[in-house]
Amino acid sequence: MRAVVYKGPFEVAIEQVEDPRIQHPNDVIVRVTSTAICGSDLHMYEGRTAAEPGIVFGHENLGVVEEAGEGVTSLSRGDRVVMPFNVACGFCKNCTAGFTGFCLTVNPGFAGGAYGYVAMGPYVGGQAEYVRVPYADFNCLKLPEGTEKETDFVLLADIFPTGYHGNELADVRPGDTVAVYGGGPVGLMAAYSAMLRGASKVFVVDRVAERLQKAREIGAVPIDFTQGNPAEQIKEQTEGGRGTDKGIDAVGYQAQAQNEDREEPATVLNSLVETVRPTGALGVPGLYVPRDPGGPDEQAKQGMLMVSVGRLFEKGLRMGTGQCNVKRYNRHLRDLIIEDRAKPSFVVSHELPLDQAPTAYEKFDKRVEGYTKVVLHPHA
Repeated sequence: MRAVVYKGPFEVAIEQVEDPRIQHPNDVIVRVTSTAICGSDLHMYEGRTAAEPGIVFGHENLGVVEEAGEGVTSLSRGDRVVMPFNVACGFCKNCTAGFTGFCLTVNPGFAGGAYGYVAMGPYVGGQAEYVRVPYADFNCLKLPEGTEKETDFVLLADIFPTGYHGNELADVRPGDTVAVYGGGPVGLMAAYSAMLRGASKVFVVDRVAERLQKAREIGAVPIDFTQGNPAEQIKEQTEGGRGTDKGIDAVGYQAQAQNEDREEPATVLNSLVETVRPTGALGVPGLYVPRDPGGPDEQAKQGMLMVSVGRLFEKGLRMGTGQCNVKRYNRHLRDLIIEDRAKPSFVVSHELPLDQAPTAYEKFDKRVEGYTKVVLHPHA
């Protein structure tokens, strides 16, 4: 089958790779109809991880069951399904507690597995014509038949639940004011989710004009951090200048310095500490890593950042971190889409055939020509 294969920093190619096959009675093979390029794929694409050439990318996958193992009980050939990016067993201590992003079974020696991602187990990615799904009864979420709302449903694999997860980590409640740092796909989903949860006012901080415009279109207040200290800009628009009730980091370790073209990995965390009022809460779904070969200094290369812990403590702030447990949210969010209460596909900028993936990666990485979220259709 054809698949998107990592060749080295800033290079992917469409190559023929081995077709997936049933390896366990609980497996299914899914014919991939939609698969998205994620900002975290760019970390590997840029050579900022330990990913080796040859890995097949793709952890945001939707398709139709083509073949089912003899142990699969809830799925049949022809079922339309979307899979969480988390590969999870469903029965370990973490899975039964709802922490499916930290499954203890699927990736021995590590808490958590995923498709097509470095250090996340042997699961081939879905930016391909077919993908094998293990523990399929648990990992597949059924969708309505047909092709309706395809670009909405594919976002259930990762970014819509991840944005929602940022709100859960920050304990966003009706009436809260919320600051979201990062206007990329996850940041926009975090802002959108905050409004779904009843936030009274949502700020989105970024510097890319298209992203700020998207934030404005969904009813958020755009904050251009190149125009001044973002924390101060936001506090000026809150009651008494005290700051927001909650804050969400949707950027992670590749955060940019305010007025310089360089990375400053801790800047978003420190800005959030200043943005959120005393006794507020922070949610951090943005990716941070224990090792970053491209870090701007030796500490950052070891995943150690200069975060203002003293100020965090002084203000009595709470902080939740970690990747999304997609299974906790995807059924609820699916039903909102079905009932037209949510339409997350507003973030999708391009829908392309698989063959155009190399160009899409290049343009998405450079943030050019409006590339914000790309969905690939392998069988287009």
